[in-house]
Amino acid sequence: MNIEISRIYENKEASDNIRILVDRLWPRGISKEEAHLDYWYKQWAPGDDLRKKFHENKISWDEFSKNYKSELKENKSQILSDLEEVDQRKTLVLLYGSKDKSQNHAILLKEFLEDL
Repeated sequence: MNIEISRIYENKEASDNIRILVDRLWPRGISKEEAHLDYWYKQWAPGDDLRKKFHENKISWDEFSKNYKSELKENKSQILSDLEEVDQRKTLVLLYGSKDKSQNHAILLKEFLEDL
C-alpha cells in the first residue's frame, strides 16, 4: 500500500489517488466540492481530548505521539475494516489541516498504516 500525506489546503485537486481526510474537524475555508474527498475517516484522527491538549500545548509532541499510537492500536480493527472499502492498488493520500508539517498526526498515522 502506497501512502502519502498532504495538507488539504495545499492539495485540493482531484486525482486518481484515494483522498482521505483524517481530521476529526472539517477544515475551515474548504468546501466539500473543493476537497475532492473519497473518504472522511474521523475515527482515524486523535480523540478530542488528546487533540485539544496538544493544540493547547499542554502536552509535548512525544507525549502526544505515544498517546495517539496507543489510540491507533486500540482502534486497529476499525481501521482494518475501513481499509477494506479502499482500493489499495491506488495511492492513499492522507489529508490533514494542521499548519505544522513536521509534527502532526498524519505522519504518525502513515507510519501505523504502513506497518499493518
